[in-house]
Amino acid sequence: MNLGPAGFRRPSVNGVGRCANVVAVATLPHILVVDDDGEIRDLLSRFLAKHGFEVTTTGDGRQMAAALDASPIDLVILDLMLPGEDGLSICRKIRQHSAIPIIMLTAMGDEADRIVGLEIGADDYVPKPFNPRELLARIKAVLRRSAAKDQPKVGGGTYRFEDWTLDPLRRELIAPDGRLVNLTGGEFDLLFAFVEHPQRILTRDQLLDLTRGRNATPFDRSVDILVSRLRQKIEPDSKEPKFIKTVRAAGYIFASPVVS
Repeated sequence: MNLGPAGFRRPSVNGVGRCANVVAVATLPHILVVDDDGEIRDLLSRFLAKHGFEVTTTGDGRQMAAALDASPIDLVILDLMLPGEDGLSICRKIRQHSAIPIIMLTAMGDEADRIVGLEIGADDYVPKPFNPRELLARIKAVLRRSAAKDQPKVGGGTYRFEDWTLDPLRRELIAPDGRLVNLTGGEFDLLFAFVEHPQRILTRDQLLDLTRGRNATPFDRSVDILVSRLRQKIEPDSKEPKFIKTVRAAGYIFASPVVS
């Protein structure tokens, strides 16, 4: 596979590599790749640049922080195993103050770590070794979900359940006390799917279709993980949920009436 056409260049400044189409840098989605493997950084920077992205590459959490401060980033590709602070810890810190989309790169056998990564806020994961085209498809899917915050999915209306308000136009969830609840793109999409289909049993496959479409994989556990994360944010008692209820051997149901 030819991962790097002529006409793209990759200068390095203070240990941070960039690969960008110099003709239209201002309009390109900006991807930050954080991986300590120089070969992977080089291959991804060239491959993604070929497909219309500006790319910054870094080798550890310290360089990543500098890159995030230096310019706006649209999505982070974050390796799990990094020197110094690992990817899970970095993801957790990012989620404390930002909803920037994160795709984690994990070793094939690290299923437990992949699950933990989704639980603490990663939007998706891709196991190593990976096909660059699969990663590209997942990047595009996550960016589409993220970009939807500027594109209303309904006619500008809001959804209310009890004293909560979900605003699809702003992609915001307002708590009963007026507090803005920080949701990742995946969490918002799942809650939106629920409030559009209240008091109706939805299978995991249906929820995957509503939130991830063709990018869902067989036996994908991300729905269960997202449900767990949503419960922690909206349920008075996540162990005895009153909004998102599990229907044994069937799926989930959003039990509260919804007013739109």
